[in-house]
Amino acid sequence: MRKLQREVDPQYLNCPIRNVIEKFGDKWSLLVLYHLNEHGTLRFNELHRDMSDCSQKMLSQTLKRLEQIGLISRQVYPEVPPRVEYSLTARGQSLMPHVSALIGWALENFDIAPNKPILFKTECFKS
Repeated sequence: MRKLQREVDPQYLNCPIRNVIEKFGDKWSLLVLYHLNEHGTLRFNELHRDMSDCSQKMLSQTLKRLEQIGLISRQVYPEVPPRVEYSLTARGQSLMPHVSALIGWALENFDIAPNKPILFKTECFKS
């Protein structure tokens, strides 16, 4: 059985929404950006403690991807044991007002189920 090849419209590939989702539309990226924005520079274990439902492997992959696209920076200190810190770049900081607006919209428009814990407090999102 042959697979049909379809030509993809170049405008579709250049769609800004598609590019945003491809870069950081996964389950963990926005949470990492949120925590770095709220707490400033964090070490891996500090981030992992805040995001305990994210595996170490997945957090590591997310941090690498966010660093590759220039939203976070990784600073390695030549110490024993090694110390690595993550922080938002200027590009990452420029994204945060939009993320905060999205969070605000979600708080206004999504109902919280009574048995589910609230992960964020409303006052966290005030500018």
